Amino acid sequence: MLPFSEITGPEDAPVLLMGSSLGTSMDMWDSQLALAERLRVIRFDHRGHGRSAVPPGPYEIADLGRDVLELMDSLEIERASYCGLSIGGMVGMWLGANAPERIERLVLICTSAHLPPAEGWAERAAKVRAAGTVGVVADAVVARWLTAGYAEEHPELVAELRAMLVATDPAGYAECCGAIERMDLRDDLGRITAPTLVISGADDLATPVEHQRLIAEAIPGARHEILSPAAHVAAVEQADAVNRLIEEHLS
Repeated sequence: MLPFSEITGPEDAPVLLMGSSLGTSMDMWDSQLALAERLRVIRFDHRGHGRSAVPPGPYEIADLGRDVLELMDSLEIERASYCGLSIGGMVGMWLGANAPERIERLVLICTSAHLPPAEGWAERAAKVRAAGTVGVVADAVVARWLTAGYAEEHPELVAELRAMLVATDPAGYAECCGAIERMDLRDDLGRITAPTLVISGADDLATPVEHQRLIAEAIPGARHEILSPAAHVAAVEQADAVNRLIEEHLS
């Protein structure tokens, strides 16, 4: 399935694909558009999210990864760097392990190669399906995206993120929950050859630092950085630091 995407930046610049977190659209990366001064930034919506289609499930992380490859093919991009946060990072790990010839460099932010308990994802998906809206879980989810202090200082941003989450198609959200429920990429990490930067939010309760530490230890030569204060959506809360790290890694 071809994802909806937007391209920003010089045509002859190195390409950076950006995959967002569960329950967000490409707009999550607005603060990273500053990177487009020197990079050709391609933001896209995962299937079931934003302006992408909502094909019938079930979805697997491999399906979302193949969507990215289809996007690259449609844009005639043979090789690119990839940055993903949360489920976007899971897609990045799949790409790095299964399509190494297509991935130049990897940036994995606040993500996990395996995120049990499976029943928690199944319960969340069932709740969203029953209610017919992601709004039924929105407050609990958004509360883990930013640190309390940052959220208190930026109420308009919290409202924007919550609106993005609630606007997500409930079927698409539930199917992506199912993909995470069944995901286990741990045995794939050793096959990733792209130079990899792993970024953690010190206060991330959704994918705690230990998850990224395990990823960095399993990917040969990976670098691990921890940002503080930062919760799950570290690219929003620590935008300048994340942008600096990405630029350094891709230079």
